[in-house]
Amino acid sequence: MKQIVVISGKGGTGKSTIIAALASLAKNKITADCDVDAADLYLIFKPQSKEQHDFFASKKAIVAKEKCVGCGQCVEVCRFGAISPEYQVDPIGCEGCGVCFRVCPAGAIDFQSHLSGQWFISNSRFGTLVHAKLGIAEENSGKLVSLVRQQAREQAKQQNSDYIIIDGPPGIGCPVIATLTGVDLALIVTEPTLSGIHDLERVVDLAAHFNVKCLVVVNKYDINLDNVNKIEKICRDRQVELISKIPYAKEVGQALLEEKNIIEYAPDSIVAQEIRVIWQNVNNHII
Repeated sequence: MKQIVVISGKGGTGKSTIIAALASLAKNKITADCDVDAADLYLIFKPQSKEQHDFFASKKAIVAKEKCVGCGQCVEVCRFGAISPEYQVDPIGCEGCGVCFRVCPAGAIDFQSHLSGQWFISNSRFGTLVHAKLGIAEENSGKLVSLVRQQAREQAKQQNSDYIIIDGPPGIGCPVIATLTGVDLALIVTEPTLSGIHDLERVVDLAAHFNVKCLVVVNKYDINLDNVNKIEKICRDRQVELISKIPYAKEVGQALLEEKNIIEYAPDSIVAQEIRVIWQNVNNHII
């Protein structure tokens, strides 16, 4: 079983669009959407949930008014201003640090587990999809990513799958690290913009730090050929192979409007042909 993650360093490069297309090409696989802060693969996959589970990863303070003596210590020690002078706790402002719980002399503050999101195991026309949804303003997305990956591995073992294809979150933070560690290959999708170049360098360095082999794809390459040259130089300097340059194509947006991937919508298009080349390259590098 091989684990392949698609990451981008920044949002909007077309990472999830490519993942959705690869889902048509990869056989005997499990797909995992680890972009839990902004999960969107379900828009194309149209999954039917067969399992839904709550995700508890933090705690929030609650003041029991019947026990409160009004001493004000909780208001004084809360560095986040989450407790009002009326001893009401703002659940969004509360960071779950627990200081108020520890200093309250009357034991009037309860420190309860907080529902942070949900995770799902679903069926789709592309096979099993393991995905999740983090609640608004919730933290610990790295923990939820790790949980999604764990469940994807369990499903892969049960189904004797050849691949786990992972849609990773953008950036280089905790959720990306949780997605990247332990995979067999990282496919990095970038774009020929200044922010795309900057974040490509960061995510390539992150993959190197964890000894993860990576390949690079430039999406919408023809919008700025000068920046493509800069990306090629970065790949040469870091000894990373650039395996594909995908042109901008209106068909991609039209496919998404019809809730299809580009392989389904326009199988003979240049973009679809290029994604087939990408999949072949990925397989050549993980065998």
